[in-house]
Amino acid sequence: MNTTHHDTHPDHAHVHGHGCGHASVERARHTDYVHDGHAHTPHESHYDEHPLPHLAHAGHNHTHGADCGHKTVVHDGHVDYVHDGHRHFAHDRHYDEH
Repeated sequence: MNTTHHDTHPDHAHVHGHGCGHASVERARHTDYVHDGHAHTPHESHYDEHPLPHLAHAGHNHTHGADCGHKTVVHDGHVDYVHDGHRHFAHDRHYDEH
């Protein structure tokens, strides 16, 4: 029997699905949920880790910066801003979901 190794997200207590509140993207016949700076999808009794997709946050009219009042998280060599339950990163003329 062949077993394919894949990265999993350990101890994930939150259940993802339609309406869970996290940004999501359809990819390779499954849905990745963007959560805490990474993307994962339900698989059997765990969540598989996937590379963070480029997913723009739609309708964001607030500008983040040093004095915007939102919590910051250093992630992958840049700063994410925690806003309305999401982490945003300024990219080109929009904010990416992280």
